[in-house]
Amino acid sequence: MSAHLEVREVLRRITASARSLLGAEYAALGVPDDHGGFAQFVVDGVSDEQWQAIGPLPRQHGVLATMLHDAAPTRLADVRKAPAFEGWPEAHPELTDFLGMPIIDNDEILGAIFLANKAGGFTDHDERLLRILAAHASIALANARLYERSRELTLAGERARIAHDLHDAVSQKLFSLRLTAKAAAKLLDRDPARARTELAEVARLAAEAADELRAVVVELRPAALDEDGLVATLASQVQVLDRAHSAAVAFESDGGVRTLPPAQEAAVLRIAQEALHNALRHAEPTSVRVSLCGTDTRGARLTVTDDGRGFDPDAVREAGRHLGLVSMRDRAQSVGGRLTLTSSAGRGTVIELEVPGA
Repeated sequence: MSAHLEVREVLRRITASARSLLGAEYAALGVPDDHGGFAQFVVDGVSDEQWQAIGPLPRQHGVLATMLHDAAPTRLADVRKAPAFEGWPEAHPELTDFLGMPIIDNDEILGAIFLANKAGGFTDHDERLLRILAAHASIALANARLYERSRELTLAGERARIAHDLHDAVSQKLFSLRLTAKAAAKLLDRDPARARTELAEVARLAAEAADELRAVVVELRPAALDEDGLVATLASQVQVLDRAHSAAVAFESDGGVRTLPPAQEAAVLRIAQEALHNALRHAEPTSVRVSLCGTDTRGARLTVTDDGRGFDPDAVREAGRHLGLVSMRDRAQSVGGRLTLTSSAGRGTVIELEVPGA
């Protein structure tokens, strides 16, 4: 559980681990929202077809509500006979014996694990095991939430910085455009040929300003992996960074990258963003190259290369500075990938990530 940093993946691992550990037929984990429902609800032991037939996410009522508002575990021989039981949808599997355990961080209930239908029923030993698992789950879930929040803040800050840089560039072009337009107006009568030249310059500056404004819109729009795919999304972001920085930022792909599972595509994109951020913010490069290629295992290989000042990885590690490398390695491991870094003072840096196929 602790090896994963995506909240959804952590929830899935917790649920599957609980079901496997206690030998239950069904397992679920619910994370409450602030409106009487669930922000997230993960199940294990129920097929996708069954889950779709069940319908919308359950509300916080009945036994589920008890679990999310009471820090004590709940063990029942037959959940259908519990005073708080209020039934379930027609397609819902029939549950009998039940064991629920809250996931608690300090005094906050982060969620609850629900298990049902174990041959012979749940025992005191099962309850102790689930309590231990819930304690580990609390740490893993809290860490994943903090990590995702940190990433959101980092990306928001980067978008704001790029927007500021682009705004400055647009302002300069508009200022130049105004001066050139005024010069053209004064030349119309006495030197029409020069006036035409100045008007052509006005058109050029206006086109460049429009390009910069479009870049702002693209960069501030959240990455659309589902709609655009990994290659197009990464290429678009590299193009925007190339406009926003003095360093030349280029992207290439061999056309052999297959569609990866969503978690893997998200990991590749985030690691590319982190590597680009490090290069452009710290390395003072003249050029950065991003390459995305397919592999023989139906996976993908990402390479981010810069010609900046480089660094000694051992010295950075000993000094307790990580430059985002720990988060990149953790994210790579969370999807079964492998990340390597090569750098030395004055010789630039190469970060390579390889993720397996589905």
